[in-house]
Amino acid sequence: MANHARRTGAEAPLLRAFEAMTMDERWLLRSPEEMLATFHWYAGEGFHLVVEDLRALRRADPATPVLAEGFRLLPDLVAPLAEPGTAAWLLPTPAFRQAAFASRGGTWTVVGTTSDPPRALANLLARDALFTDRLRRDCRRLGLPAVEVDLDRTEDALLARVEVGLGLRPSG
Repeated sequence: MANHARRTGAEAPLLRAFEAMTMDERWLLRSPEEMLATFHWYAGEGFHLVVEDLRALRRADPATPVLAEGFRLLPDLVAPLAEPGTAAWLLPTPAFRQAAFASRGGTWTVVGTTSDPPRALANLLARDALFTDRLRRDCRRLGLPAVEVDLDRTEDALLARVEVGLGLRPSG
């Protein structure tokens, strides 16, 4: 992402505005709804660079499949480029997202630089929950597979759900 941020210019006004903010302005002084509406990657800024990088990988080795994962792969942007049965979205529950943040350790390097780290983390988690809700609606509207990811589902069970969503395994 840092590479893509460096490779963008005026065509990414939300990114430039985000970069100009203090950490409190980013994570404390805006509502989670405003954070969602103005987050550059959630608005699709820089998506063309993701596509460019993926195409370069395919050109370098056309025989090797490419698996792309990440929150920047928005359904409305991916759907026109993906062949049917080649894309699925994983939708983390709030509990899963919180556990993922807790296990990473690096989360506090972001919110820990604010004047109120617990509130900043709560805002970040609320923004991400709103984003997940948006992904769920977008996938439903576009008829794309979406799989809930929660703390109770094993990796094997999650894989099976993704395979069903991609049509690689019958449902049931």
